[in-house]
Amino acid sequence: MKLVVGLGNPGKQYETTKHNIGFMVIDAIADSVSHTPWKEEQRAEVCSINVDGEKVLLVKPQTFMNASGESVGPLMRYYKIDPSDVYCIYDDMDLPVGKLRIRPNGSSGGHNGIKSMISHLGTENFPRFRVGIGRPLPQWTVIDHVLAPFSEENQEKVQKGIKDTVKAVLGTLEVGIDKGMNLYNPKRRPHR
Repeated sequence: MKLVVGLGNPGKQYETTKHNIGFMVIDAIADSVSHTPWKEEQRAEVCSINVDGEKVLLVKPQTFMNASGESVGPLMRYYKIDPSDVYCIYDDMDLPVGKLRIRPNGSSGGHNGIKSMISHLGTENFPRFRVGIGRPLPQWTVIDHVLAPFSEENQEKVQKGIKDTVKAVLGTLEVGIDKGMNLYNPKRRPHR
């Protein structure tokens, strides 16, 4: 069994913000496959899907971004899931809008949602699907940036990024994280 967790903030006012790209991906996965009805569990919205005969829980913590681990840690322990089977999808300012980067583990990179996950899962060893949201405009703070919706001109890149991430998550659930990284991480162009 696996957990696929999208990070975001609950509530209508945050629905379209950059910080909620994790929720957007989870919703897009749920829209693309059949799933059980959503229910509240351990302060998260949870439903389950089936991938290659394995039960996978889709999770949207309702604790607000910076406390994501408070919901995910208890879920992981309740279902006795190893941290390496907790796939986490979240926004990354260091990647261009819509770009995906998969990692098997790592530090929080300053992301408070991931800090909370590391603290409540007790390890950095859980797979990450980082979706690019680009850098803030020069006059904007990080908070302004992550809590604003994507601009009109970025909508196409965002939608493509969400689609690519859905494909990568579902594909990686089938083949495992190492093969998933080979298949879905952006290819480095050879230097000429």
